[in-house]
Amino acid sequence: MKVGLIGFGKTGKAVANVILQNKDFCLEWVLIRNTLLNQRSISEFLGIESDDCGLIYSTSTITIEDLLEKHPVDIIIDFSSETGIYLYGEIAGKRKIKIITAISHYKEKEIKILKELSLKTVVFWSPNITLGVNYLMFAAKFLKKIAPWVDIEIIEEHFKGKEGVSGTALKIAEALDVEKSDISSVRAGGIVGKHEVIFGFPYQTVRLIHESISREAFGSGAIFIAENLVDKKEGLYNFEDILLPYFSK
Repeated sequence: MKVGLIGFGKTGKAVANVILQNKDFCLEWVLIRNTLLNQRSISEFLGIESDDCGLIYSTSTITIEDLLEKHPVDIIIDFSSETGIYLYGEIAGKRKIKIITAISHYKEKEIKILKELSLKTVVFWSPNITLGVNYLMFAAKFLKKIAPWVDIEIIEEHFKGKEGVSGTALKIAEALDVEKSDISSVRAGGIVGKHEVIFGFPYQTVRLIHESISREAFGSGAIFIAENLVDKKEGLYNFEDILLPYFSK
């Protein structure tokens, strides 16, 4: 499967690392805004032995149209920012290129664009694309159905510089009908990401915890999603759409 990656920050590099080491995927290109790494080999830059010969391109030197013409892909994975969709969304829809976006915070305008694109191609969006945290959310919703009266607390921990409440914590709160103001946030050191849901029962407590050890977890999550989108028809999908069939088998 040929992949194009938008965004090459800390998480984008980790995702590229995982894709390059998977023989079922070929990382055709990475697209970034600055020109510092323009035309550099992705695998060489990351120090990874790989048969993939994809390069890093800059939006300052090539248009997305020309890039896709020269190096077509089956899927675009977006780890850039909430405005990234404006760069590739329209042409991805026209060319029926599948989209996986892991942007934490979209405004209503961008969500509307995702919905419009889903009429033309397969679109997947999740604020957190790690398999483990989405399993946590799935299990938490199941437990809430069993005991809708249980006390629930959500704690999220991230690295010192992360601003605002994590998008994942907000999605968990929404799924469990917990107020945003009841989410506790911790910012310390270089914590990659940790989410804990505490269920307070009389005489007992259940804790569901997920912790990302490294950002490569986002890469393995993206690959898991890509594999499960192969036979999907046009539409807007989330992690629950992907996981639910596994529980009905």
